[in-house]
Amino acid sequence: MADRPAALFALGAHHLPDLYPPRSMHRLQRLVRIDQAVVAERFDTAAIRAALASAEFLITGWGCPPITAAVLDAAPRLRAILHTAGSVKAHVTPECWERGLAVTSAAAANAVPVAEYTLAAILFAGKDVFRLRDRYHAARHFTVAEVQTGVGNHGRTVGVIGASRIGRRVIELLRSFDVDVYLFDPYVDAITAAELGARLVDLDTLLRTCDVVSVHAPGNPQTHRLVGAQQLALMRDGATLINTARGALVDTDALIKHLEAGRLYAVLDVTDPEPLPADSALWALPNVFLTPHIAGSHGNELARMGTCIIDELERILDGRPFEHAIVASDLDRVA
Repeated sequence: MADRPAALFALGAHHLPDLYPPRSMHRLQRLVRIDQAVVAERFDTAAIRAALASAEFLITGWGCPPITAAVLDAAPRLRAILHTAGSVKAHVTPECWERGLAVTSAAAANAVPVAEYTLAAILFAGKDVFRLRDRYHAARHFTVAEVQTGVGNHGRTVGVIGASRIGRRVIELLRSFDVDVYLFDPYVDAITAAELGARLVDLDTLLRTCDVVSVHAPGNPQTHRLVGAQQLALMRDGATLINTARGALVDTDALIKHLEAGRLYAVLDVTDPEPLPADSALWALPNVFLTPHIAGSHGNELARMGTCIIDELERILDGRPFEHAIVASDLDRVA
């Protein structure tokens, strides 16, 4: 239909088939005029500048260049930026906010697999899977009738640092289990925490009390090494630290000392630095479970983010606000 508004993809072109597989692409093209063969990996080519001239929507993703004032000048009809990923900080510039563009992202969709990964790690930690795995490997034998003491998730206390989208999703998933959930987040009050299904506490109380501590705060100057040497020392012996947020939220050197002493366990999908240097002690420690930044959307999970953005596009075309709108004032406390 000729009256459909124009849109332009701005992302790494190799991501497009996974984010918008055929069914999603067909749905998207019923809403807007968008050419999947024209993808802006840079904004300074003649073809892209011609597409910008009529574009009302930019559908962005990983690899989108910064949307500068010059780009905005070339896109006088632009109304909104819809980001098929999480954080918009790398490409949505101050000029975008100054010009009143509506901005949304698929961060809520990306939160789903991260929360699922976290839930699996919490439950495995509660069952003492990592220690018992190593014991089993070493002995090559176990007694079927032997009851493992100190193992299980019934009555465990789980601490969630950060009521982010992911943190809230983790708390929601934990409602199905017999665990007590503690939450630390300076932007949340006790009533909101209770509505989420958690008890609001200060960070020191959470660290001292919880069997498992999972980090879900954004990475910014205020949260740099939020879990530092002093905080790690508060954690109870045998506790597990899970980090799927940003490596810099945890003091790696201090954590290694506790791990080398055998006092703590860690499940780390992110590290500082990332990737780890080849000589990092984390590679060899038996009480560390390392994964290569896989908690977020990968493989068939990418299509969920595309669906989220198409849903957002439908809302704005219907005259409704974005469900997952991002505003500039939130940027200092979101990922």
